[in-house]
Amino acid sequence: MYKNFFLKNKLKILLVPMKESQTTTVLVLVKTGSKYETKEKNGISHFLEHMFFKGTKKHPSLQAIAEVLDKVGGVYNAFTAEDFTGFFAKTDFSNLDLALEWVSDILLNPLFREEDIEKEKGVILAEIKMYYDNPQSYVQILWPELLYGDQPAGWPIAGREETVSKISRADLISYFKNYYVTNNTLVCVSGNFNQKTIKKSIEKYFLKFPSGKASSKVPVIEQQKSPKVLLHYRETEQTHFCLGVRAFNLFHPLKYAQEIVGTILGGMFSSRISVLFREKLGMAYYVHTDVETNPDTGFLVTSAGVDAQHIEKAIRVILNEYKKMTQNKLDKKEIKKAKDYLKGKLAISLETSNSLASFYSLQELLQNKILTPEEVMKEIDKVTKNDILKVAKMIFRPEKLNLAIVGPFKDKGQFEKILKL
Repeated sequence: MYKNFFLKNKLKILLVPMKESQTTTVLVLVKTGSKYETKEKNGISHFLEHMFFKGTKKHPSLQAIAEVLDKVGGVYNAFTAEDFTGFFAKTDFSNLDLALEWVSDILLNPLFREEDIEKEKGVILAEIKMYYDNPQSYVQILWPELLYGDQPAGWPIAGREETVSKISRADLISYFKNYYVTNNTLVCVSGNFNQKTIKKSIEKYFLKFPSGKASSKVPVIEQQKSPKVLLHYRETEQTHFCLGVRAFNLFHPLKYAQEIVGTILGGMFSSRISVLFREKLGMAYYVHTDVETNPDTGFLVTSAGVDAQHIEKAIRVILNEYKKMTQNKLDKKEIKKAKDYLKGKLAISLETSNSLASFYSLQELLQNKILTPEEVMKEIDKVTKNDILKVAKMIFRPEKLNLAIVGPFKDKGQFEKILKL
């Protein structure tokens, strides 16, 4: 199913063959993101990601970089998260060498020109304002701020205007040299490729990747003794909110049971909260429950947009569903549906070379351990009704509740009164 090994420079390589695919994906993951930043340099991981597309020695402009893969209909992009940054190129399998060359070129030979950095600041500041102007997006930025406060886990991935505007070329180069090193990086090739020659192809383009030992991130501090509310006043037609709890991280043995809890509550179109909000109460167009498990943090959160006059009712409905999960009100059919949904969703998501690359690579990078899709499905099947009940009772506690709101409200007190289980 997969094979991993190291190049001579200690760069970790992961191969995931998919012979029936017409495409191949090259994905490079670097273990750094917003959780690795200082307060003064918040946003530098995301800023650096942008700068890799501004020009290399061989392709000195954004247009020149883009044209390399545009000419063959390739798909390419990059992304920054809290714990990792990624770069990928997906092409017809006959253009694998081109994809390898392209990804290695932007990572090994960036120019980081002063004029490009100043221009890109404007682009990133516009991106930050775009998120701010969209209440549905902005409440998702407020959510981790509410949970983790003034520490890296609580800062926005894109950074803040005051920090991004002060990031210099020297800052970017220093950060680049610190984190973009072999012991902190993973290269994955997934899809259709020649397994006999792929190692030489990778060596050709990645043997020059610099060695070094990256700095570690600061531990996340989890502190909460009572329910918390964060309000952002805005005269909007809809009130957007996130209501949820602190939960288990990526390494917790009950993480699959936690995923099933979230699925039953609001992970599916036919789940409890979704049906209540849309079909029975007619309160919201969008409403969903998400479970996020990171290496050192985790949470379950229900997000929705409702009319301001319905906000208190919406909160009470969700809280009531959270409470019901702790009262053993589960039947076998509901549990089976949630399990089958998660397994089916996983199977469908792995039909492409790029999704397969992400599935295997993120496990290897963040957990240093890989479960195949079949093994993950077995873990889901192992979850019992008692496991689900145990999770619900552990996470749905009054002192773990958190509520972030963007809407026409200024009084936190009205919400603190109803934030109970």
